[in-house]
Amino acid sequence: MPEPNHQLQRARERLNSPSAPGEPASRQDVADLVNAWIHREYQRSAVMTANYLGKLERGVVRWPCAEYRAALRAVLGTETDHALGFRRHRQRRKSADTVSDVDRKDFLRTALGAAATVPLAEWAMPAQAADVPTTVGPTEIQGLKTVAETFLSWDHAYGGGLVRDAVAAQIRYSVALLEHATCPPPLRADLHVAAGWLGQVGAMMAFDSYAHDDARKMFRLALACAEEAGDWHLRAKVLSGMARQAIWVGDADSGLTLVELALVRSDRLTPAERAMLLSARARAQAKLGMVQDTLETIGRADEQFARIRPSEEMPWMRYYDAAQHAGDTGHALFDLAMRGRFAAEASDRLTMAVAGHTDAYVRSRAISGIKLASLTMATGDPVQAAQTGARAVTDAGTVRSRRAQDDMRELHRLSAPHGRKTPVAELCDRIKATIRT
Repeated sequence: MPEPNHQLQRARERLNSPSAPGEPASRQDVADLVNAWIHREYQRSAVMTANYLGKLERGVVRWPCAEYRAALRAVLGTETDHALGFRRHRQRRKSADTVSDVDRKDFLRTALGAAATVPLAEWAMPAQAADVPTTVGPTEIQGLKTVAETFLSWDHAYGGGLVRDAVAAQIRYSVALLEHATCPPPLRADLHVAAGWLGQVGAMMAFDSYAHDDARKMFRLALACAEEAGDWHLRAKVLSGMARQAIWVGDADSGLTLVELALVRSDRLTPAERAMLLSARARAQAKLGMVQDTLETIGRADEQFARIRPSEEMPWMRYYDAAQHAGDTGHALFDLAMRGRFAAEASDRLTMAVAGHTDAYVRSRAISGIKLASLTMATGDPVQAAQTGARAVTDAGTVRSRRAQDDMRELHRLSAPHGRKTPVAELCDRIKATIRT
């Protein structure tokens, strides 16, 4: 176990928080101050994170790069690296007669100059912060869009927990472009849309990882970018994500308000965007027990979905196909079905979602499958539910999603009364094993 760096932690805690006056500075506060100092001193963007500062304090990384050490000395008011607990690793000399006893792998490391005592995390950190170009053009904007689309596809396939730190670093880079680079006026709106799309992707990843405060900050950034660009399409997408997060954490009333805000001037939106928002509205209404309103909203969502022309939709709406629509509306009906209403319709829609989602959207397939198994376990045949659940748990085991894990816990709870049936007992064991990994 690495030895914690208490000197660095105490130095941070002596600093007054700029975000919460009267409180000790948080790791995020210090990371932000470090990034600002590096930008001011070196005219380039830095990407220190609270997570990395935590590694420094835990002693996982003992000797950060020169720029980070200089910035931390300045921010925390010390003159030496030693005062912050930073020390170089020293490798003991080996006598010639012991070389033959060295493991081949260790010998190769030594021959290549990589000391075995250095933590791997230290080698993974960049020696200097990434440069931010002084001028932004079409190439930089397209680069942000490509990054956003790549992370979005990874999120669908692997869940939000896999690369959340990476997308957060890219979001900070995009903000540096907005704040410090020169962009020709005709391209400013497009730059804000690209940065906002990346913020939206990062927010949904954070939401899926239950980093809810991070998600809210990224949503606000994305919404600000959409408003600055005057882009109604991105605005609708961001507000839909904000609504879904609110509904998920138990605040369906705020979720409904956010959806209604997104539907202002719905004539400016595409059919897929309207269907997406109406399905979110139905989910909020179902949570609030508004049965008739839920059914009417699902009907309107179905009408909008029937009008979709994929070639006319924005890139971030490509996921909204028949499987996604069936899953979203099926989730709304699930809440009514668990109260004894419309179970068959909910089951049909969730079944369609599971059948339609490809491996590129395995998380969505897993979540809809788990919901379908839960519904069947509560209202139908437990053995059939166990079979459906087994397939869904297999999918869930391939992604890192806190939402999928919570849905599995719900399925486990609903399965408990039928635990004497062998397939159900096996399902419960698989759920427990999957959640532990």
